[in-house]
Amino acid sequence: MKRETNGIAEIFCINLKPGTGTAFNKIYIEQSLPLQKRWKVDILAFGPSLHDEDSYLVVRRYKDLADRQQSQDSFYGSDEWKKGPREAILALIENYTTVVVPVNAALLEGLKGINLASRKDKES
Repeated sequence: MKRETNGIAEIFCINLKPGTGTAFNKIYIEQSLPLQKRWKVDILAFGPSLHDEDSYLVVRRYKDLADRQQSQDSFYGSDEWKKGPREAILALIENYTTVVVPVNAALLEGLKGINLASRKDKES
């Protein structure tokens, strides 16, 4: 029995260099996020972890693995990225891991409700 999916989700977990979480979040929100939106990247969730401000999550949705590859090749190969926030963002990353999973409707709706970057401000 085949399960219906709504594409795939790339779960991108980033470990930032100690003490750089606030700076990374600012660059991500002010520079990278608008750029990704212009490139029509479907970002479902992003922001610092609730347990550690130097851990960051980005969840992006794609149609399938081929769409993910094409989208990332285009985005990360663009002058807009290379001459834009790339260097500032990479300078703050210690390491990262990526997991890609199928997305069903329930997961999709749940992820769209997560915005860790704004939640942190509301809890303060």
